[in-house]
Amino acid sequence: MLTKFETKSNRVKGLSFHGQRPWILASLHSGVIQLWDYRMGTLVDRFEEHEGPVRGLHFHHSQPLFVSGGDDYKIKLWNYKLRRCLFTLLGHLDYIRTVEFHQQSPWIVSASDDQTIRIWNWQSRSCLSVLTGHNHYVMSASFHPKDDLLLSASLDQTLRVWDLSPLRHTSPSDALVKYLLEGHDRGVNWASFHPSLPLIVSAADDRQLKLWRMNDTKAWEVDTLRGHTNNVSCVLFHAKQDIIVSNSEDKSIRVWDATKRTGIQTFRRDHDRFWILAAHPHMNLLAAGHDSGMIVFKLERERPAFAVSGDALFYTRDRFLRFYEFSTQRETQLLPIRRPGSLSLNQSPRTLSYSPTENAVLLCSDVDGGSYELYSISKDGYGRGDSQDAKKGVGLSALFVARNRFAVLDKSSNQVLLKNLKNETVKKSALPVATDAIFYGGTGNLICRSEDRVVLFDLQQRIVLGELQTPFVKYVVWSGDMETVALLSKHAIVIATRY
Repeated sequence: MLTKFETKSNRVKGLSFHGQRPWILASLHSGVIQLWDYRMGTLVDRFEEHEGPVRGLHFHHSQPLFVSGGDDYKIKLWNYKLRRCLFTLLGHLDYIRTVEFHQQSPWIVSASDDQTIRIWNWQSRSCLSVLTGHNHYVMSASFHPKDDLLLSASLDQTLRVWDLSPLRHTSPSDALVKYLLEGHDRGVNWASFHPSLPLIVSAADDRQLKLWRMNDTKAWEVDTLRGHTNNVSCVLFHAKQDIIVSNSEDKSIRVWDATKRTGIQTFRRDHDRFWILAAHPHMNLLAAGHDSGMIVFKLERERPAFAVSGDALFYTRDRFLRFYEFSTQRETQLLPIRRPGSLSLNQSPRTLSYSPTENAVLLCSDVDGGSYELYSISKDGYGRGDSQDAKKGVGLSALFVARNRFAVLDKSSNQVLLKNLKNETVKKSALPVATDAIFYGGTGNLICRSEDRVVLFDLQQRIVLGELQTPFVKYVVWSGDMETVALLSKHAIVIATRY
């Protein structure tokens, strides 16, 4: 998990990402609604009109609006530009669990402990329909992304899929139950539609997730995902990957392979139960609310390992090393690369180093403490290499420092191993500072990164050529003449001369 932003606050019960701005709304058990800029880590605004916890929260996809629903039985529509509540919708007789805008129509759906679901027209400020049928608290209700369908989950242990098309008739009538899904042994806390496939996933107090499929005439249970050890509070399909993400009162977030229906990863907190999940509508970002705040995170890095050499770009994608020629705009698939460890998330290489004279590539991975693989690309034509032929070794960073020499960082002994293309160690050099990563510093030189500084180190003479205090450096980019270097940190770029 790559944590992008974290807050400390009262228990977070509702979350919603803004579609365009780097904003997230968080509603708290104390009744406060917070608007955060997760990129800068700043609180943009606070909205405090609800009395008691606010559980339901949703940004409008195009208007400067958001909707909230609270334990005060009120649904409030807010304009964040005007920084005020525009109006309140009254009608529910108990706590409101979720609220959501429709993608096209001027509708809001709300789910309540009064055992009903209500659909409102926020433009006319009226209630269009009251959906009855559940005989316990309705914990979640959401619109289908494309079709006139609604999905609800209830503590009566059922899910319901509702047909909303009657609401569009010239003389509208109430929505109808299309499918009743039974299978959970305890109350159902959440249910989500798949963004593009006819699938549903549900989370319940029986500690299970269930996967359901539907067609035009029926819906049925496909599988059960077991692993959580307490009530599962929320679940959703990842929009970009074939995975399911769930969180629970067992203080964990779990990631599941939606095809194999198996667990991939588990992230735990020591003392905080999880209550809510949200996914960004366009980006690869997730958020989770827990007892003492919330986190915005990614499941894996999106930046591929790459290296530029003259007119060529070498990079990794989909378990292949690829080559792109800028002048012809032609892409070539060079050779398959093995992912070390399991075929889990975050297994792709982090860095790539290329030797143009030897036509060799070094790939580095973070898995299991760090490892590297050395590939020789055939001179007479691309695509003949094989991942089985790669030379492998252990090390946190590995990169070419000369035509036929590469350096490997051994962090445990704080030294660099200089190796030849047969993967044989020819020299060892102790490093001048406690180093957790090495970068290219020109032929025979390394940039060594420590917590608060970088050091330019000559491997031959074993002397420090230069030292600079910087924020934590993530990437190093040299100018074409190797006289200037850009040191990239999370929130800063330091431009430095070579000496």
